[in-house]
Amino acid sequence: MAQSVRGVIARGKGLPVELTTIVVPDPGPGDAVVRIQACGVCHTDYHYREGGISDDYPFLLGHEAAGVVESVGEGVTDVAPGDFVVLNWRAVCGDCRACRRGRPQYCFDTHNASRKMTLEDGTELSPALGIGAFADKTLVAAGQCTKVDPAASPAAVGLLGCGVMAGLGAAVNTGNVGRGDTVAVIGCGGVGCAAVAGARLAGAAKIIAVDIDPAKLETAKGIGATHTVNSRESDPVEAIRELTGGFGADVVIEAVGRPETYEQAFYARDLAGTVVLVGVPTPEMKLELPLLDVFGRGGSLKSSWYGDCLPSRDFPMLTDLYLQGRLDLDAFVTETIALDGVEAAFHRMEKGEVLRSVVEL
Repeated sequence: MAQSVRGVIARGKGLPVELTTIVVPDPGPGDAVVRIQACGVCHTDYHYREGGISDDYPFLLGHEAAGVVESVGEGVTDVAPGDFVVLNWRAVCGDCRACRRGRPQYCFDTHNASRKMTLEDGTELSPALGIGAFADKTLVAAGQCTKVDPAASPAAVGLLGCGVMAGLGAAVNTGNVGRGDTVAVIGCGGVGCAAVAGARLAGAAKIIAVDIDPAKLETAKGIGATHTVNSRESDPVEAIRELTGGFGADVVIEAVGRPETYEQAFYARDLAGTVVLVGVPTPEMKLELPLLDVFGRGGSLKSSWYGDCLPSRDFPMLTDLYLQGRLDLDAFVTETIALDGVEAAFHRMEKGEVLRSVVEL
């Protein structure tokens, strides 16, 4: 039977978010209803609010979440009521050309719930990244639910659903950081700090954090950076080269998403090194690089989408590392808030005052 619960929606660009009543239908075939326990406040939710992703208002915001499966629809076998899960926005299809070639992390036909959540008047909601987890409960495709150890803190492991996985995966999966590598991370917000944590987890010998904010650099140092560079005070390319024997880093991760910082990443890497773009650019941005430099410097220029993760593989493993004390996900939780605190959390996020505000329910 359909349920009426609280949810945070965005009705239009520039308008404050609104806590209102939403209707969650029974799960259809392949669906699951999840009772949300915690959900991080991510920049992507803000982009939805501002119309930066689409204009399909009203949006039900929130996507970086963990909770407990309440009910499942016909044909669901991978999760059951009572399972503790982290939600993901890549329910793989198993049948596209990527999945058939054994590369489900690149699935080209991911899917969401078969039914729509609505407002009380029947207006259909667009759930952020197919999840919509700033709510007491949400309806998702069962493939968006990944079972993890229930001993883990929902506020911490829920962050694997987006930002932490994006940054950590950019280092471990996309950048293939290995033992003894030198790594530079440009931009030390939540995603950049997660890339620092990923480089540390992979055994990098030197991890150089670059930002214009001294507070963010201190945070990055606490998470695993061995050196910091304030790029407002010194040229980051020269600083990174100086810290790497004049050569540049083996892997440079750009976690800002701007042409200027991407160019810095390009020239701050060693010959045959790797650049990973995980920062999200806006549609009007353009990049100009001498083609001869692209050719002559060799190596790889990669983009990391969701950290090239496979949730069924990565979420349980990273949760286990968290429980073993080898991955400090708690360090990313700056504050916990109630559902009615999302708008204020957006403002703190835009000012760079938090790594993550996390809604707890």
